[in-house]
Amino acid sequence: MRAFLFPGQGAQTIGMGRDLAQAYPAAQAVFDEVDDALGEKLSDLIWEGDITDLTLTRNAQPALMATSLAAMRALEAEGVTIASADYVAGHSLGEYSALAAAGALSVADTARLLRLRGQAMQEAVPVGVGAMAALLGLDFETAKAVADEAAQGEVCQAANDNDPSQVVVSGHKAAVERALDIAKEKGAKRAMLLPVSAPFHCALMAPAADAMAAALADVNIAAPAVPVVANVRAEAVSDPAVIRDLLVEQVTGSVRWRESVMWMGEQGVQTAWEVGAGKALSGMVRRINKEITCLAVGTPDQVKAAAESLA
Repeated sequence: MRAFLFPGQGAQTIGMGRDLAQAYPAAQAVFDEVDDALGEKLSDLIWEGDITDLTLTRNAQPALMATSLAAMRALEAEGVTIASADYVAGHSLGEYSALAAAGALSVADTARLLRLRGQAMQEAVPVGVGAMAALLGLDFETAKAVADEAAQGEVCQAANDNDPSQVVVSGHKAAVERALDIAKEKGAKRAMLLPVSAPFHCALMAPAADAMAAALADVNIAAPAVPVVANVRAEAVSDPAVIRDLLVEQVTGSVRWRESVMWMGEQGVQTAWEVGAGKALSGMVRRINKEITCLAVGTPDQVKAAAESLA
């Protein structure tokens, strides 16, 4: 069995997807469609802009989706359809890429939703009030206990359960800084603040969740062609009404990536393809389940290699 995985924020680089667009007209068409949906040339920023601008949440989210969908269209041009996967999953914003790849959302709607999601998440908390930190070398239960101890009346939550040795906490800046010291006392190998502009996937994102609920209410969501392993459930869903609710819950809820990969392994997934920019998910999958082989599919050569592996 096979899963297609779609990366989240942090994977962005200047130039991502340009070689796909040059090699595959269908990939170029994705970038054109995203540009049209947003009413601006996001592709110029992706390919020739400044990394600081690209990393802004409002830009990074639709840009990473566009790159993932361009890679998916390139795969399709080589004869690999979404039906080649038994499951799709995405890390945080990557869940939107997974839904678009599976036909549950149109590319244009996904681009507009992610632009709104990025803006709403940025505006939910004033800059400097929140923070996120990676705790390395602690399991999830220990990291959760660290967050609970650090909260002291403020918000501090385990936001991303990435793999057995990496958990990200999110919340008020002072509470997250307390978590760094507590984590080290509890044996963390490293504990460090992350260079992010807002505290994602915690209760402070409630205003963004409200904004997404309103936006998603007006968007058509179809049943995906392939079951989507939802971040907040760590299991597959296909019902459009459930998907809509979970996308709202995802804004303030934990990204249960470790459990999602474990669940896919329990269903029999042995091969995963990371469709889009970077190789961060491949590393996480390897640390979660060594029985699953994960291959990056983000360049024309990788697309051709992936297609040949199925031939």
